[in-house]
Amino acid sequence: MVWLVRFIAGWLMNFSFRHVEVFWAVMTTGSATGAAELLHTSQPTISRELSRFETLTQLTLFKRAGAKLIPTEHGLMLFDEVQRSYVGLARVKNAVEAIRHFRQGQISLTCIPAFSNALLPQVCQDFCSEFPGVSINITPQESPALEESLTAQRYHLGLTETLETPPGTYIETLLNLDVVCVLPSYHELNAKTVLTPQDFEGQNFVYLAADDPYRRKTDAIFHQSGIERRLAVETHSASAVCATVNLGVGVAIVNPITALDYVGRGLQIRRFSHSISYCVSVVRPLHRPESSTVEHFVDSLRKNCQQISARLEGLDKFK
Repeated sequence: MVWLVRFIAGWLMNFSFRHVEVFWAVMTTGSATGAAELLHTSQPTISRELSRFETLTQLTLFKRAGAKLIPTEHGLMLFDEVQRSYVGLARVKNAVEAIRHFRQGQISLTCIPAFSNALLPQVCQDFCSEFPGVSINITPQESPALEESLTAQRYHLGLTETLETPPGTYIETLLNLDVVCVLPSYHELNAKTVLTPQDFEGQNFVYLAADDPYRRKTDAIFHQSGIERRLAVETHSASAVCATVNLGVGVAIVNPITALDYVGRGLQIRRFSHSISYCVSVVRPLHRPESSTVEHFVDSLRKNCQQISARLEGLDKFK
């Protein structure tokens, strides 16, 4: 099998997938002109690549008969192998192109539940419109399970509302705003631009759960001011708080991202006279391979957070 030895030697001499593709096209169409049409190139290019392929393999693969190319015995034998392997090579080429142009891939991320409801839907819409072949898997978790899973390198990304960096990760703060007051559309306090603790004296108040860190910070301010509020409802999430306030059950103080999500439904937002910082931080594992797809998603997060900040500043009562 001297010809096979020559073929292997030719492989080692760096003939490419393009050479195999040209050979396959000529065998399929029977001419250089037909192969050129099939591969969307010129006939001289096909002839040149085919000649180069024969030189590299040291095989005579075709006999020329006018415009036709008639395969030799070696050409037919090689074509049998090419037909079996060409599909796999084509799949590899297609996979490379898909990866290069973000037509396939997956991003896994974990976040606090508030972000899965009020932040990520818009981010996902923006990202998926630009990279429709990439799928996104979102797993909401509360602390400390969220931080533990990021330390364990289980996700590409994590979104938290703290500035603390879990071990084995690095953190970037995308947004840092203050919590806001939320009111029903018809409430008397809507006449004010900034609300103080005294404004809430005796008001029906919708509370977050007792163990929520922002609930504790808010309670401390009211306690120091000597202000008593009436507990109307206590619930587990900022989204539930806003929905309850929007129905007129009471007033509340929540994070600005969830509050903005309800503005279009009638909820009113006002500044609070005391600063309670609320941030959005993206956490990335140190020991996972870098990914341009993930970096594009983080870019979408950055842009969305900038839009949230601008939108909050654009509200009439925040000017």
